[in-house]
Amino acid sequence: MAADNATIEDVRRVIRTTPIIDNHAHNLLQLEQLKQEDFLSGTSEATGKALRDHATALPHFRATRQLRDLYGLPKDADWEAISARRQGLLDQNAIDLIRKCLAGTHTILIDDGFVGTFHPYNWHDQFVTAPCKRIVRIEAVASEILHGMHKAGKLPIDIALADEEACSLAWIAFITAFEEAMVAYLEDDEVVGFKSVICYRTGLDIETGSDIEVSETALRSFTRHFLPQCAEKQFRVQTKGMNDALVISIGKLIQAAHQQNGAAKPLQFHTGLGDNDISLLDSNPAVMQEFLRIFPEVPIVLLHSSYPYTREAGYLATVYENVYLDLGEVFPQVSRDGQEQIIRQALELTPTSKLLWSTDGHHFPETYYLANTQGRCALNRVFCEYVDRGDLSATEAIHAVQHILFENSNRLYRLGLQLPGTSELGSGEEVIPASDLVSPQQRFGSAIASIVPQWQTLVRKNSTRYILVQWLDYMAQMRSRWFPVGAFQKLMNDRAGHIAISKGNLGTTPNDHMSSVCHPVGSIYVEPDLESIRLMTSSGSVKDAATIMARFTNIAGEPLPICPRARLQSLVQKYQDTNAIDFLVGFEIEVSLCRTDMSADGLRSFSPLDTNHAWGTLSDEQYVDSLELITSIVEALARIGVEVEQFHSEAGAGQYEFVLPPLPPVQAVDVLIQARQCIQQVGAIRDRRATYHPLPFPGIGTAAHAHISLNSDIISSTSKLKVASESFAAGVLEQLPAICAITMPQPISYGRVADDSWTGGTWVAWGTNNRETPLRRVNDTRWEVRCLDGLANMYLALAGVLAAGLMGVANRLPLEMQDCQVNPTKLSQMEKEALGVTRRLPRSLEEALATFEQAEEYHACLDRCRHATSSHIAGAHILVSPKSNGLSQLCR
Repeated sequence: MAADNATIEDVRRVIRTTPIIDNHAHNLLQLEQLKQEDFLSGTSEATGKALRDHATALPHFRATRQLRDLYGLPKDADWEAISARRQGLLDQNAIDLIRKCLAGTHTILIDDGFVGTFHPYNWHDQFVTAPCKRIVRIEAVASEILHGMHKAGKLPIDIALADEEACSLAWIAFITAFEEAMVAYLEDDEVVGFKSVICYRTGLDIETGSDIEVSETALRSFTRHFLPQCAEKQFRVQTKGMNDALVISIGKLIQAAHQQNGAAKPLQFHTGLGDNDISLLDSNPAVMQEFLRIFPEVPIVLLHSSYPYTREAGYLATVYENVYLDLGEVFPQVSRDGQEQIIRQALELTPTSKLLWSTDGHHFPETYYLANTQGRCALNRVFCEYVDRGDLSATEAIHAVQHILFENSNRLYRLGLQLPGTSELGSGEEVIPASDLVSPQQRFGSAIASIVPQWQTLVRKNSTRYILVQWLDYMAQMRSRWFPVGAFQKLMNDRAGHIAISKGNLGTTPNDHMSSVCHPVGSIYVEPDLESIRLMTSSGSVKDAATIMARFTNIAGEPLPICPRARLQSLVQKYQDTNAIDFLVGFEIEVSLCRTDMSADGLRSFSPLDTNHAWGTLSDEQYVDSLELITSIVEALARIGVEVEQFHSEAGAGQYEFVLPPLPPVQAVDVLIQARQCIQQVGAIRDRRATYHPLPFPGIGTAAHAHISLNSDIISSTSKLKVASESFAAGVLEQLPAICAITMPQPISYGRVADDSWTGGTWVAWGTNNRETPLRRVNDTRWEVRCLDGLANMYLALAGVLAAGLMGVANRLPLEMQDCQVNPTKLSQMEKEALGVTRRLPRSLEEALATFEQAEEYHACLDRCRHATSSHIAGAHILVSPKSNGLSQLCR
């Protein structure tokens, strides 16, 4: 039957027969408990004495009639007769009764957070088509961890509550264990989502804030409200600061996992309908808007139709891309009219692609039966009415029902199931599969986030005693400030969280003389970026320190436009906002390893570590003199969390290359700086000098090539991304002579660049896998910048390249210069002109500076960061006095 010929009878058949993905339900009780539990509670959230009045409610009367049909009883059978028949069926063959109740269910996503004698989630597989999956209740996991800590004597109670440090350490131990458990569940294929019952505990009005604010509030809540009565309350987490912290934690973990690998497991929230220990006003999901805004990549499922706040929930599911409304629990706990009205209210605004189906089946198999029977009845009434009125065609109604009952949950929870019989109905609407396209942050993003500051976890696990805050000044000189870990904690507890330094410190030379760009009046503030924390190598005498990169801010903590690191981040954001393009950057660390020699008069000189050496070789001399140091460097980098993808000898004497993995731009530079620092420290321990100087010895120079790839999870067409990539390259090539003032900022930099020497050559050109051009195309969306060396401020250099590329993308510049497939020096003048190769790179810093000063349009794209750029390059001549066989740049 073609979908175009569908009739209202087809709509009814589809509603009646479409298998159900039950996106939220609970384990069934084991047989003995199943027979003992009060069955009256199966159709009501009421408890205690209030449950007795439920026998006079419309939902109970309707359920009674349907249970008579299920059990094969006459129409006049009362509740006592129904209960007796049920007991008999359970004694006779409980499995058959359960199978009958779950008929039509394709799979169940089971919240197994109830405590009691329940069957495990996978026991239910025997009754459904596809294996059941788990929904992890986060508060249940938290209680288990806290109970375990109590049994191990790790929770301060009674008199120990007065020990603030003990309470603080206990909180850190708990939240760390909780997050480790959540990360394990994120990686567990049996777990397809998470659930929070914060609605029951402290309400849906989740108080957000900075990591420090959330942690401090949670610690106070933990110390003052949880610990004093934790055992008495059976470790139930029901204090606002703690509950909010748990929800924020799982939100950050899910969002970070999505950024890392593209997989975001949904987070379900109990909303609305509940028993008398819920605050009805605080169960309105409308109060969650700030939380929804902060976690846009976390799929949020509002459970139980949010009754009586269905309209509010539908509104949220409509205006927030990541919010879904579950149509559950109201079947069978609300009357027929109420159920139909709930579906209508949900459909007033909510797209049918954002509605999910569930039973909230729990304890008794009959709860599944009643929910699905009544739910299909309500869908039939509402959708057939819409078809009759002409609001929907029969085909549209069919697809809406299939999406609600099956496809939406299949897609959202990434179940990979196939709706049986869909080929019969045609393809009036394509079901969107899980996308294979993920952003670079999702593939190579930062480690899983945490509400406990990452540095605290690192400090605790590694007994770290010192924190080294680092930043690059305008001279590309590394500056730092040391803190004992306690003092750093105080700095972070201060809402400012930054260090004041003189503005003039950005322009002083390595020996602290004032340069021409040093302005000693005024202050700026150095703010640590806690996400950049990394252990310092423990190979030397200092074994308990960590480094953190920093940015420049004003007193209010706002990034300064003159901060190269902040400017790089703003350019990355601009690409994302205006062009839906993300970047990955992979650096190649070229380093020259040197022996240190001391003359009789105390002068230090340097010589290559090995000389029987060429690109990609492993000579006997290298094996004896260099390999142990090289492998020690790789191992040291791995210990601080920097994974080297490959390493090999380079063409210069004593020269080696370490290839770093691709990362988002700012993170890539952070890791580059910390990796280079580690390499130098490992060398220094062995009395070896590791330098990134462009020309430490006559001959082959040392570069710092950067691979830049353009990616998008929005631009699905590879041809469109290729066009953007070519415009990016066109922009870079147009400004390349000016860019050299930033990427090769010192006179000696131009001594490295030469034709016919693997340095990228001296012509403004590009070529596919042509290493004699300064811009090499690796593939359609990946480029290697080769006119770059280790003396550049890499934040500034990368910002300079991206700014030029942005000009090309924004103006849709065509890549008119042709792909150069030979060494440009081998071409005649006419051949070069035919390719568009007509300009040369600057041959000196002075020439580069002059070109840079004339590039006014380029200045505008660099924005106010031009001040930092000009300062960086204007003082360059101060830093280097190139001399043969000597390294004046000992700090590099």
